Amino acid sequence: MFAPQRRVYTVSELTQEIKSLLGAAFAQVWVEGEVSNANLHPSGHFYFSLKDKGALLPAAVFQYRSKEIKFKIENGLKLICFGKVDVYPPHGNYKLVVENIEPAGLGSLQLALEQLKGKLEKEGLFAPERKRPLPYLPGKIGIVTSISGAAIKDILKVLRRRFGELEVVINPAQVQGESAKEEIALAIEELNLFNDTLPAQEKIEVLIVGRGGGSVEDLWAFNEEVVARAIYHSRIPVVSAVGHERDLTVADLVADVRAATPSQAAELVVPEKEDLAERISGLLDNLSRAINYLLADKADALSAGTGKLRLLNPLVRLGLYQEKITAFASRLSISLRHQLKLKQAALQEAASRLNGLSPLNILGRGYSITFALSGGRIIKDAAGLKPGDFIRTRLHQGKILSQVREVEKDGGS
Repeated sequence: MFAPQRRVYTVSELTQEIKSLLGAAFAQVWVEGEVSNANLHPSGHFYFSLKDKGALLPAAVFQYRSKEIKFKIENGLKLICFGKVDVYPPHGNYKLVVENIEPAGLGSLQLALEQLKGKLEKEGLFAPERKRPLPYLPGKIGIVTSISGAAIKDILKVLRRRFGELEVVINPAQVQGESAKEEIALAIEELNLFNDTLPAQEKIEVLIVGRGGGSVEDLWAFNEEVVARAIYHSRIPVVSAVGHERDLTVADLVADVRAATPSQAAELVVPEKEDLAERISGLLDNLSRAINYLLADKADALSAGTGKLRLLNPLVRLGLYQEKITAFASRLSISLRHQLKLKQAALQEAASRLNGLSPLNILGRGYSITFALSGGRIIKDAAGLKPGDFIRTRLHQGKILSQVREVEKDGGS
């Protein structure tokens, strides 16, 4: 027997054979799995793996396809992918080259919308406290919408009917299609830059941004992040007016005010001229009544004040003060006379007591006072003198100058 002739492949040959077989057998295949190892390459290619409980399948979305995906591919997301199985010979591994991709159980647009809402809400773009009030009667209104759509006609019609004298600045933009998001965002930014060049009394005070109704796809430009951020960064308050009342877009959530329709947006930014005139008339009536009441009140106050003013007249006040001064002078005179009598009596009493204590009175009773001639001290003790000293003696009437011839001390001879 002859042994069968064996076929020996090179690695490249076998790999190429596998590539051909897999490519032919799985040229078009749908695969469902959970995303893991998600990685966006700098080149724009997106690499990830699809897994279930039993296996792991590498997958790739090349750059020309990845830019068409509306939502963000994240780990844990369940996807349904369409593509072909391919083998990469240098590494000898196979992968699913994805041509189309959609979330399992949820539309791609809806998922993209929910992801963007979550992101912007976390950043604070929907926060109520950052939303600005609209001016009551703006002098100038800016509009961003399609110049050929029904929305601009509805807005202008309402504005003319309610307050035709207002100035309107329109910056047209495509509101549907691939370029719509960039055009809308750019139109908002351009109106803000233009507004920065205007003097305060000529500035645009409010923007209306929107379009008429349509499908979710038709309105999708207003769910784009670039439009949301343009509204958020607008220095002019923005009214979002997209589609019909049932339609709610990201632009509606970011805007300062959301209008259900473009027509309602015009009604929100401008009051009825007749309503305004009626309100002004009512305010004038209230003002007139308030002025009349104030005048009557002031007249009463003036009448009462005239009496007070008469009392405050300098001549009247001078007379009153003169009377007070006269009465006070009279009381003061009586008080002074009384005090004088009391002081005189006290003085006489003191003089009498002083006179009783006067040395002169004592001298009158036969006593005398002797002074040393030198120094003038009173001689109280004879021991303080010696023969030959000169002394002066004060009598009740007159003085005697004498010289001591002999000193007799108490107890002496």
